[in-house]
Amino acid sequence: MINVLFAALPERWEQYRETLQTAFAELDLPVDLRTEFTPQDVDYIVYAPNSPVQDFTPYTRCKAVLNLWAGVENVVGNETLTQPLARMVDPGMTQGMVEYVTGHVMRHHLGMDLHISGQDGVWRDHVPPLAQDRRVTVLGLGELGLACAETLSGLGFAVTGWSRRQKTADCITCLAGDDGLREALSVADILVLLLPKTPATENLLDTDRLNLMPKGAFVVNPGRGQLIDDDALLNALNSGQIAHATLDVFRVEPLPADHPYWAHPQVTVTPHIASETRARTASQVIAENIHRCEAGAPLLHLVDRSAGY
Repeated sequence: MINVLFAALPERWEQYRETLQTAFAELDLPVDLRTEFTPQDVDYIVYAPNSPVQDFTPYTRCKAVLNLWAGVENVVGNETLTQPLARMVDPGMTQGMVEYVTGHVMRHHLGMDLHISGQDGVWRDHVPPLAQDRRVTVLGLGELGLACAETLSGLGFAVTGWSRRQKTADCITCLAGDDGLREALSVADILVLLLPKTPATENLLDTDRLNLMPKGAFVVNPGRGQLIDDDALLNALNSGQIAHATLDVFRVEPLPADHPYWAHPQVTVTPHIASETRARTASQVIAENIHRCEAGAPLLHLVDRSAGY
């Protein structure tokens, strides 16, 4: 019997219990799935970083920690975590992010707000450019960022992607490093932020970098709230340097009711809905990883902690 500890908040247990059991059964895995075990008896931990489990030292038999979240920044620095850690790369989450990003990029590209908010009898004959004449930059070319960049490129946009390390992708201009970041921002008529939260990305979009963007550019942030210097963005919106910001993530969530973003006419606040892990597809990913590990195969989406995530 394979003992799997589900270490997450109770509402997640209710969401995942049946889908995980179904996924294990589909792969003929003899799993005992519980929310409580004697630590020394646990073979795998299905884990959310806000779980009460913060000390991994007693889990001496544990073969892997399988993260329920795409982001691992809240667990990767835990010094007691010596077991292999796999991030969640959920096809449902990826599709949700692609749909959110594509929808809001198209909204800003087409100038849809002009007509949605302009039902006042004024005939506005604004004609948007074609996608091929609109430049989109995606900061972050991980699983989610690359999927979004490829979709936007497929729609005809001139897409530039930036990552810390140089990457390559068909039909996308891939840049890296400080010089690459400056170039990527300089061609960002629409900027999509999909970077992780790290010390290097804190306040990445500050006054200087906002000023590198074309005047009247748009910002879409479904990545991490900490990527943006909020005061700098508000100033850029007020000056017209940035035409509009669509923000799905924030330093404090829920966003406080008195935060200036709520009342700003050039800000759209969405309540962290860009992409959510889907229990059914995420359960299949977890089951597949346990199946692979039991067969002696490498884990999918293993986190390389030596790379200084």
